[in-house]
Order: sequence, then C-alpha cells, then structure tokens
Amino acid sequence: MRTAIIHAHLLTQAGPPIDQGYLVIDGDQIASLGAGELPSDLAQTIDQILDASGAFLLPGLLDAHCHVGLFNDGLGKEGEDGNEETDPVTPHLLATDGVYSEDRCFTEALAAGVTTVLTGPGSANVLSGQFALLHTKGQRVETMTIQASAALKAALGENPKTVHGGKDRSPSTRMGTAAVLREALQKAARYRDKIEKARAAEAAGKTDVEQPDLDVRLESLLPVLSGERPVKFHAHRADDILTAMRIANEFGLRYTLDHCTEGYRIADLLAEEYQKGLASDHGRGLAGKGRLEGVIVGPILSDRSKPELTRSDVANAAVLARAGLPVAIMTDHPVIPIQYLAVNAAIACRAGLPEDLALAAITSVAARLSGVGQTHGTLEPGKKADLALFSSHPFDYRSQTLRVWINGQMVYHKEEP
Repeated sequence: MRTAIIHAHLLTQAGPPIDQGYLVIDGDQIASLGAGELPSDLAQTIDQILDASGAFLLPGLLDAHCHVGLFNDGLGKEGEDGNEETDPVTPHLLATDGVYSEDRCFTEALAAGVTTVLTGPGSANVLSGQFALLHTKGQRVETMTIQASAALKAALGENPKTVHGGKDRSPSTRMGTAAVLREALQKAARYRDKIEKARAAEAAGKTDVEQPDLDVRLESLLPVLSGERPVKFHAHRADDILTAMRIANEFGLRYTLDHCTEGYRIADLLAEEYQKGLASDHGRGLAGKGRLEGVIVGPILSDRSKPELTRSDVANAAVLARAGLPVAIMTDHPVIPIQYLAVNAAIACRAGLPEDLALAAITSVAARLSGVGQTHGTLEPGKKADLALFSSHPFDYRSQTLRVWINGQMVYHKEEP
C-alpha cells in the first residue's frame, strides 16, 4: 500500500521546512518526499492520495521520559506500578511487565500526535529498572514495544533517600545513594569478570570450569557496563547532576541527564563533559571515560513542588542548548499529562529555545537520545512512517491533530464535529 500526502507544510527536522510539498508512505516507511506537486510518474504508483490542504506534517512526537502506563490515570493506588519500593536496587525490573496498555492516556497521547514514548519506573529506587520504548497504539504491550530494554533508570537526590531512609534503611543520604549505586556497579563488574574468566577457561579446553551462579540483578547491569545500554540519571540539583557525571566517568557509562533542573547553573561543565564524550572510546566501560549523550529536561510546565526544584527555571532548555548540548523535552507523565508534550516545548521556545531546537526536542533529538535516531524522529526516505498531521504549527495553542500514522498505518483520524 502506497499513500501520498500532498499539499502539506513539511517540518522534516532533517533540513529546512518545505512550505508546500508531498510525502509518500510505502508500507511502514517513508519512501520519498519533496517540494511542490507530486510528480506524475510517482503519482501512477500511488494507491491512495490525501490532500493535506496546507496542514503541518511532522515526525510523530516522542516523549523521551515519562511513566505512562505505569501510573495509570484515575485508578489510584491500584494503578501505581512504577515504583518497587521494597529494595533500592532493582535494575532487573522491566517496564513492559507493569505497563497497562489500556491506560486511556495512551489514547490521549496519540490524539496529541505523540506516537512514541520512553516510559519506565519512577525514581524511588537508586536503580529502579528498565525503561521501554513503546508506540502509543496497540492492544497489548507486546505489539506496542519497539525496544523492551531501552535504558536503565538510576535516581539521585531527594526521592531515593526519602523513600528508603523513611524505612530505616540505606540510602538515607546523598552519600548513601552514591555508595549504593557504586556497590551495584562494582558487583556487576566482578560478576562480569567471573563470567569472562570461565569462558576463557572453557575456550582453553578446561572441563571443570565453575560458572558463577545466575544473578538477574547483576546480569541486567552487564549491558550498561559495556555501553550497549544507556543509563537515564534522574537528577535535579547541580550537585546530583555532578555526582551522576562522576560515577558515569568512574565506570565509563553511556548516559543522559534526565530532568537536569539546575543544569543551567553548570552549563559550561556539562558542555565540556559532552564534548569529551564524543571521543570514540568513551561510553564503552573504560574507567574515566563516560559519555554524556545529552539532556532530557522537564517537566517545564510545572510548579516547584519539592526542595530540589526551588531553583527551576523555564529558560533551562534554552541555556543548555546555547551551550551546545543536545536537548530533549519530557512531560514526566503523569506529572504533566502527556498530551501537553508540545505545549512544554512551546513554553521552552517562548523562554528562548529556538523554534527549530524546540521541535527537535520532541522529535529528532528525542529520538536520538532514546536510541532510535536512525529510524525515527525525522521525515526522510527510509525512516519509519510515524507521522502526525496538525491543522497548524504544533506550537499554536489552537492547533489540532488531524491524523496520525504509526508504521505507515493511519491510527488516528480526527472526527468532524
């Protein structure tokens, strides 16, 4: 099935906007796009033509940090499956085992043009589990999943020390939080070394090789130590952000700084760290060589609800982007309902973030920091056909979502009143 969308204003996020153009969907991918009218030879290959009549066509929006499906709307305690507060170290937990696919917020996300979410456990634990990259449409979590283990969530600062300190166990301080995190990573490194030693002995022909007992918590940290899987560091205060950087460098981790509320106060240090991390040997588990991939800021449209948010500033994203850092914007749903992702980006734009970077923060950069920049986030031939068609620019508060496609299939069509 080949579908052509014509007479659209294309915000490709891969180059300058195309004021009046077309885009062709072939199967689950974008086949071609361009300015002007659909070429006649191409038109002969099209099964369906949709006239956008000047509406704005974008890559489907992507929320790079939220908890949709894990803190379910309107269900109270019964719907809270995002924090396993029984232990501060639970890296083996999978978000996909807790996602309620029938949470109506997935439908609301889709109706707002949000096609993809990086959703996962909350910040009660120092290591709380694996974030999953999901589409916002599907009958069950298996059909929604793009990547089940897209990133490991780690949390610093107020939340883990309050939750576990309140239960009279470690951590109850920031020192304790850092120590718990280091201990888990050090244990995983020793576990890895034992496995590698056993494999080397087997390769050498030894038959009495003793394998270490399976430890699912440590097993789940091995992709993090190798740089295969990034860490999402929940950090608000500047000192917590610097602790994340320090530990990431100690273990050579690949990571993002999520929330990064006081990032604007140390933007020069973050920019320096980002530039260092661009070296090819960083983020591969080598001591002293962490790789900061970018920052995921937000929620922006929020109050200062706890002590570590007292210095939050709506200009944070603009300052970090001006320093040269890749910036994505999150809702942290349910903190901010996910359908207001574009509103958060628009607020950042009003506070000084250039419009193109604000759009990138919920499309191309968000996709890159979620590990799918090669397949999602821009309108380019070969990319997945996850698309959103808006009546006007998505930062216009009057704009309405007209149609949404996931994997080339139309999954939302606004009904006429």
